[in-house]
Amino acid sequence: MAVTEKRQDLLVFKLQREASICEECGVELHKGDLIRLQGDKGALCLECADMHHLEFLSSGDAAITRRSNKYSKLKAVVVEWSRSRKRYERQGILAEPEAIERALAESEADSEERARRRERETLRREDLDQKYVSEFAQAIRDYYPRIPEGVDIKIAERACLKHSGRVGRSAAAKGFERDAIFLAVQAHVRHVYTNYDELLLAHDNRQFARRKVRDEVQTILDEWRMPV
Repeated sequence: MAVTEKRQDLLVFKLQREASICEECGVELHKGDLIRLQGDKGALCLECADMHHLEFLSSGDAAITRRSNKYSKLKAVVVEWSRSRKRYERQGILAEPEAIERALAESEADSEERARRRERETLRREDLDQKYVSEFAQAIRDYYPRIPEGVDIKIAERACLKHSGRVGRSAAAKGFERDAIFLAVQAHVRHVYTNYDELLLAHDNRQFARRKVRDEVQTILDEWRMPV
């Protein structure tokens, strides 16, 4: 069955080339990586497409997918080109981790879904260097002393996932440089504390959405930067 999407659906593609680069930041992309295609800009990594905070949920359980779509402010359909069938086919979705978690929790009565949730949590733990996450979170607190309790850990965990290409895995972040910390915190504020994701979903225009929430983001960052 060919992929037929609603007008508002955002598409993310599974890269089939052995190697490519993000046309915006220049990071290396490899076969199997998820990318966005945006006009003449070509391939964008999920970081540059402002979708790096989303998590992949594979196809297979329509109820889980439906609930995840319902609870996620920003979501996208992941497709891959089938050489044998000569068409793009749906592989799953990208949705907010909290939305997927809620969808799985609502289906926990089923033992198979409980096992799937445990497996997901185990994989996430394996992909986190806990010492590095702790140090990254401390660096966040140093720069933003009024950040709400627990938000620093959440930002650090999301930014520091191995193999994610996220800002927390960069050389600058590993040195806890101010710009890398700022980018991680700014992205979190944009996605969690504003209606940025809804604007991005509605207009598919990052620059427009960022302009709309810029002042709101800056106000929150300034509040978190105030001395305790």
